[in-house]
Amino acid sequence: MFIKNLLIQQFPWQATEQQLEAFELLQEFLLAFDKQSCFVLKGYAGTGKTTLISALVKVLPALRKKAVLLAPTGRAAKVITYYSGRKALTIHKKIYRKKSAVSFQLDFTLAENLHEDTLFIIDEASMISNAPVNAFSASLLDDLIRYVQSGKNCTLLFVGDTAQLPPVGLLDSPALNPSYLESEFHLCVYPFELTTVVRQSKDSGILYNATKIREEITSAEEDQDDFPFPKFITKGFKDLYRMTGERLIEGINYAYDKYGLENTMIICRSNRSANLYNQNIRNRILFRDEELTGGDYIMVVKNNYFWLQENNMGDGFIANGDMAKVRKVSNIHDQHGFRFADVTLEFVDIDEIEPITCRVILDSLYTDGPNLPYESQKALYEEIALDYADIMDKK
Repeated sequence: MFIKNLLIQQFPWQATEQQLEAFELLQEFLLAFDKQSCFVLKGYAGTGKTTLISALVKVLPALRKKAVLLAPTGRAAKVITYYSGRKALTIHKKIYRKKSAVSFQLDFTLAENLHEDTLFIIDEASMISNAPVNAFSASLLDDLIRYVQSGKNCTLLFVGDTAQLPPVGLLDSPALNPSYLESEFHLCVYPFELTTVVRQSKDSGILYNATKIREEITSAEEDQDDFPFPKFITKGFKDLYRMTGERLIEGINYAYDKYGLENTMIICRSNRSANLYNQNIRNRILFRDEELTGGDYIMVVKNNYFWLQENNMGDGFIANGDMAKVRKVSNIHDQHGFRFADVTLEFVDIDEIEPITCRVILDSLYTDGPNLPYESQKALYEEIALDYADIMDKK
């Protein structure tokens, strides 16, 4: 009971009955603390997952255990750092190392896990894929579990929400699926799901609607019915507003003025819609005529292993999904049938990366997909290959 009592003491408010049940199962898991065990904490938005993890991190030193906080993306790592008070890293940065620090080959290997008596807490675990990167490598989930188990007396805790989007190409989230973890990795899984929205969150219209839609999804799945088109309730809430087309420009202006460009997000159903919004916002709200200019925010759409090493910043890489602020744009030019620019980028969610200068393809700003279509990538590759036709060693 002492671990449960420690968790209660570190909790900032009176725990719900469901949270107390979670404490009991956590106590059982922490007493076992075996590398073949794994805790899966699932929870609806507003059920107190983050508060529970924050309390757990504070309790671990009393048990002579340490915590390592990881997340799939830089932004997710920044969020868990904020609410836990402990530095979090991306999974890739923690578990991978370049095979040779002096080589420009893009070969990465698992790092050595030097941790002892450590609980690895993985937030936003719904995003972790079990799909191999290529025919010669394992998946991120495989590598993560193998890395943790290679340490002395280390174990895993996955945290996430199954209602969030699973990894690309998958119907569910394997890291939050106890049956999959047990059958595929032979783990002893301690699963718990928080479903009760805490009192502090009940006045939120965002959480009210998220819970409502989740319940509709669950009901449709149980009855094997088609999921009804979601309807949002905005009346009576201060954090939701039904925006009309006539007031959209005014609303976006208000959000930019109050919250800043970096904290305002417009959700679109397709990349084509996103392009149209971006073009109109740049022209009609920000009054920016340039394709790309200082102050713009961009998203990385493909892992890049070259530019950090080119800027003498170690053996890490820029990850798909990372957000960066453009500081400077120069040397806009045409080459190989495409348009390029040299840009100085500041990564907003990764404190340890200094601003870097790299080359970007401006054509990707106008594609209907997340990056250049295959035909364009192939054409660019073939054009570059012609420049190096006289070099025998293609490495």
